[in-house]
Amino acid sequence: MPVPPDFQLLTRRLVLRAFTAADAQRVFEIRSHWDVTRMLVFPAYPPVLDDITAWLEEHAAEWRAGTAYRFAMVVDGKVIGCADVDEIRDGSGELGYWLDPDYWGQGLASEAAAAVHRFATGTLGLRRLEAGHAADNPASGRILVRLGFRWVEDRTVWYRSRQAVVARRYYVFDGNGEP
Repeated sequence: MPVPPDFQLLTRRLVLRAFTAADAQRVFEIRSHWDVTRMLVFPAYPPVLDDITAWLEEHAAEWRAGTAYRFAMVVDGKVIGCADVDEIRDGSGELGYWLDPDYWGQGLASEAAAAVHRFATGTLGLRRLEAGHAADNPASGRILVRLGFRWVEDRTVWYRSRQAVVARRYYVFDGNGEP
C-alpha cells in the first residue's frame, strides 16, 4: 500500500512529516553542529548547503518507490531533526535518527524513533529492522534497546564526517521483542 506524500506521524510532542526543499537551511543549521554530524556515517562536515538540498530532493523519489521514509521531526513548527527508515527491501529496513543538540535530553529522539519503529513494523509491515550507532554515542544504543533491538556486533566503518574509521555498534529488531 503506497504511503501518500502528505502522510504524518503524530506523537505527544512531535509532528513527523516528509521533508521539503524549504527545510534545507534548517537541516544545514543542525548539521553544522559537530556533535550531530560526527555521529553520522555519510554526511560531510562541515556541511554544504547544496549537498543538503540535493539530499532533500532525493526524498520524494525514495518515498514514492517505498525505499525510504525520512521524517522531519517538528516541534512548534520548527524542524529539530530527522527520524527515518531507509534501505527498505525484502521486508526489512534500517532505522535512524538525529536531533538538534538544543533538544537533547528531553526524550524527543526516543519519541520519534518509537513512532517510526511503529510505522515501519505496522504500516509498512517490515519484519526486520537494523540500526547502528557510533560506539562513542551510547545514548543512541539505549534508545534502540528500549525499542526492543538487540545488539548483534561491532564493526569499524569509515565516517565521512570524521574522516576516520570509527567503531560502530549494530543492532537488529526481528519481531521477537516488543518496544
